[in-house]
Amino acid sequence: MAGASRSGGRNDRPATLALVAQRAAVSPQTVSNALNSPDLLAPRTLERVRRAIDELDYRPHPAARLLRSRHSRLIGLGIRSTSSGLSGPSAESFLHGLSDSAGQAGYRVLLFPVPADPANDPERYAELIRERSVDAFVLTDTYRGDRRSALLSRHGVPFVVSGRSWPSRGAGDWVDVDGARGTATAVDHLVASGHRRIAFLGWPRGSGAGDDRALGWREAVRRHGLPSRGLRGSAADDVDAARQAAGQLLAAGASAVVAASDTLALGCYRALRDSGRVPGKDVAVVGFDDSAAAGLVSPGLSSLRRPAEDMGRECARLLLARIKDPRAAPEHVLLAPELIVRESSVPDGILLAGI
Repeated sequence: MAGASRSGGRNDRPATLALVAQRAAVSPQTVSNALNSPDLLAPRTLERVRRAIDELDYRPHPAARLLRSRHSRLIGLGIRSTSSGLSGPSAESFLHGLSDSAGQAGYRVLLFPVPADPANDPERYAELIRERSVDAFVLTDTYRGDRRSALLSRHGVPFVVSGRSWPSRGAGDWVDVDGARGTATAVDHLVASGHRRIAFLGWPRGSGAGDDRALGWREAVRRHGLPSRGLRGSAADDVDAARQAAGQLLAAGASAVVAASDTLALGCYRALRDSGRVPGKDVAVVGFDDSAAAGLVSPGLSSLRRPAEDMGRECARLLLARIKDPRAAPEHVLLAPELIVRESSVPDGILLAGI
């Protein structure tokens, strides 16, 4: 009949589970099993039900499926207004990798706001657990004493951490950028450019990620037989604070500075200009994170770029594996950052491709 829908001419309402059962000549429970527990059915029966579902264009109601299966097929990701781990272009790449990989497995990512004060995080996560709003979580911006992982473990809720938990032992599954490898790569690059007094400007000791990046610098300068005494400084992740700390490193004779973040590197820029020197021309500077500012500042700031999309895909892979096998041993993944070379670390303005 012209104009008939795939549900047999009933184009005024969507197909129901009962109609699918009738078309496949099975019980409604068998249709439910095909949707939620296909391993319970014989292959020929499963194929018959799936063919009926396709012919009728049957779409299970999400709320009804949640009530039956107790699974939402949603992955929760909390967004904080002060988040350092999810901001700028890297956030878009991370979310694309995470959502694309999760989507291929039938999951969607639910973004939800979390309090500005991390101390209030557990209450928000506990609320989502009580409501069964999500099946699992991706945690970002972890810190020492972070209570979220303990809360989720206590309730048996799968999770993966983007950015290592500190301390990393017993922290469950995590994916992180290899900060030590990144700063070592920066040192190698500067040594190849002829620098012999390479300083490091990081955060105060105990920050976890900052200590890891400092370790890469220290081991690299030792490997090259270069001095390190008096060439390590620290400051809060603030341009003005970094400006003062960088001034001390410059006074100690540093010809190049590797910074633990682009913010700290921009503090180096200000310290250099205070003394009438030019970043890149007089003292080389390399940052970390390849923020939007790195490509906009003049001269362009060399920086280590996080493999954000790959991190998102790896988080999805680990989380889906954890959902499938809650008792599996934790898996830890370190991904190498890419050094994006700009004018701040190349003499005479001769630019190289990212290495």
